[in-house]
Amino acid sequence: MRHGNKNNNLSRTASHRKALLMNLGCQLITYKRITTTLAKAKALRTYIEPLITKTKATDTKEVIMHNHRIVFSYLNDKQAVKELFTVIAPKVASRPGGYTRIIKLGARTGDNAELAMIELVDFNEIYGKSVATAAEPAKKTRRSSGGAKKKTEEVAAEATTETPVPDAAETTEETKEA
Repeated sequence: MRHGNKNNNLSRTASHRKALLMNLGCQLITYKRITTTLAKAKALRTYIEPLITKTKATDTKEVIMHNHRIVFSYLNDKQAVKELFTVIAPKVASRPGGYTRIIKLGARTGDNAELAMIELVDFNEIYGKSVATAAEPAKKTRRSSGGAKKKTEEVAAEATTETPVPDAAETTEETKEA
């Protein structure tokens, strides 16, 4: 029985599961968004969020180095750890948690597995714009019903710029004389 056992084993041995989550975590940190199955995405969220929280502690140099070593033991990738501490940590410094977002994408064609996209919340450009504008006061725009007025001005401008076209009869007489 699995009473009180909350982690998802993903039908893998402990070493295989550790390697899988390590690789998925490195890819998520590197690319900021990955597509995988829903079960793996949920397992990855519980794996990566405590690591991102460890990057925020900036008390002393010893604490920072200790957290570097702890995160490296979970990821085993120098580039991913460097990216995590230099790029991601400053962006999530003000966020109290919830660094990732899981979006369901539907079933995969081949095996009907439920797919999901997991992404870092602060690195999404689409949702980030609405958050940034919510922090700033919205600018008031004046809307007027001047559409009809514009059209009449455009028509009047075209009428003044048009050159009078000579009649066809006048042009034929001029060509005969020449």
